[in-house]
Amino acid sequence: MEELDPGDLGDIAYGLFEVMLNAELRVEGPPLFDLVEKGTDFEAKFLSAFGKFSKEYPDLGQALINAFGSPGAIYLSILEGEGVIPGRTTKMYWIVQDAPEVKPEAIEDELAGKWLIFLPPEKVDEAWILVRNATSASELGISAKVSTAKPNPDSRDNTKVIYVYTADWRDELDVMRVRNRLKELGFIDRLGYKRNIETFKGEYSQKGKRVTFYSA
Repeated sequence: MEELDPGDLGDIAYGLFEVMLNAELRVEGPPLFDLVEKGTDFEAKFLSAFGKFSKEYPDLGQALINAFGSPGAIYLSILEGEGVIPGRTTKMYWIVQDAPEVKPEAIEDELAGKWLIFLPPEKVDEAWILVRNATSASELGISAKVSTAKPNPDSRDNTKVIYVYTADWRDELDVMRVRNRLKELGFIDRLGYKRNIETFKGEYSQKGKRVTFYSA
């Protein structure tokens, strides 16, 4: 099996660690983005989560140290927006925000689908904050995710995208409820809604072929 590049391993380790950090923070109080944006000191909780992560996954913990230099450097990078703000995130291709009480794997269900919001890089940070906050407040769907500043080999250009997921594409009332809330948040341009069915088949928009199930 081909050995992972140390930089790639560090990025994978960071993504997994942030999932654990977010989960642990939510048990006790505000989510990671809230702590960062309000300037709250959560270093003690961060170090506790990092110690637990390193104990459970020693190789990944070491990969993080190799990538950043120290736990303190990881903490500082998070305070600067790594894993929180798309335009300041270079270790992960995506930032994900699940709605409360929703399991992370829900977005992989075949019945799920998502509204697609395409944006230039200079507008994605502000747009993501609106979508993220509404998702966290249970005002949209089951989850949302956004592409980041990390160069993605699968991207055709530098356009960024926000996915806003709903649980069941067959539930048109819920799908359109989410679309209407997005309009209230300022996303008034026509959007397409893509079912996971098409995504899993590897079907993507191209000239003469439409893969969105709803458009509104």
